[in-house]
Amino acid sequence: MIIGVVVSVLALAAIAFFVVPAVKGFFAGEDTKVTAGQQVTVTIPDGASGDTIASILSENHIVENPKDYYAAVKKLNADMSLKPGDYSFTTLMDATKVVQQLMEGPNAGSNALTIPEGLTVDQVADRVAQAYDSISKEDFLNQAKASNYVDDYSFLKDAANDSLEGFLFPKTYSLGDSPTADGVIRAMLDQFKTEYKSLDFASCEAKIKERYGVEMSDYDIVNLASIVEREGLNADQRAHVASVFYNRLAGKLDGLRYLNSDATMMYVTGGEVTADDLQSDSPYNTYKHEGLPPTPICSPSLEALKATLEPTDSDDLYFYITQDEEYFSQTYEEHQQSWN
Repeated sequence: MIIGVVVSVLALAAIAFFVVPAVKGFFAGEDTKVTAGQQVTVTIPDGASGDTIASILSENHIVENPKDYYAAVKKLNADMSLKPGDYSFTTLMDATKVVQQLMEGPNAGSNALTIPEGLTVDQVADRVAQAYDSISKEDFLNQAKASNYVDDYSFLKDAANDSLEGFLFPKTYSLGDSPTADGVIRAMLDQFKTEYKSLDFASCEAKIKERYGVEMSDYDIVNLASIVEREGLNADQRAHVASVFYNRLAGKLDGLRYLNSDATMMYVTGGEVTADDLQSDSPYNTYKHEGLPPTPICSPSLEALKATLEPTDSDDLYFYITQDEEYFSQTYEEHQQSWN
């Protein structure tokens, strides 16, 4: 009987140690809305179990559902390849990307600069200034002009407003203790160049023109991808959102070419968009001005660029996306039902 009691106690302890963290992680944030893209630094202890890692990721809203983490580990056959250490992630990341980083090893330290997807040049400048004493925000912004780099990076030739918006590629960079603003910017542009070369812009633009009757330049793709980045939460959503925007650019919405995107006005307001904001005459108000805004509104991820180059084939004109729901509709009546 005593042995039975001891076994039961040990079983309960095992459940508390291995199962509870995962369950706690599973329900973490269920009632709290989490903003995607917020930087989070976590430590994966040496010898941490899969359940412990899943719990750390869930509790910090990096991968909300541990099941997604477990699926990614299985997909990448990563069980024995996860490395302990300090990591810099962002909230609501794709589980596969998280596991890939855990396989590569720690990316947070005194020399690490993490630029998440969807940041503006101004926000990048803030992170750079926080990471390096050698660079002030003002120094970075003064250097971050397209005219300073167009001779070395041909993809900047059409950049509007002398802006590098859209081209400071999101990634974790290791640039030493005291880089210059020029060195940081060139590292980001080099990364954009690498990703840019991996994509077949010309072929995809030809297909977009054939399907939608919309002529897109490479700069237009980056511009639209920046909006797609902010409007969708994952690859499938972003490809579908891109198709909605192409349908709007094609004039399928009452014969007009309005994108009707709150995200473009958020670039101006820096946050919430009000009804009064949507009455402004800002060139970034895509409720008032047809076509694309003057510049991209953030640095899009590779995922958003791919989604914009290879959109879902749909006739949808509306979408409604939250952390928990997504609805795509062809008529305004259907769209109203999605959020009423």
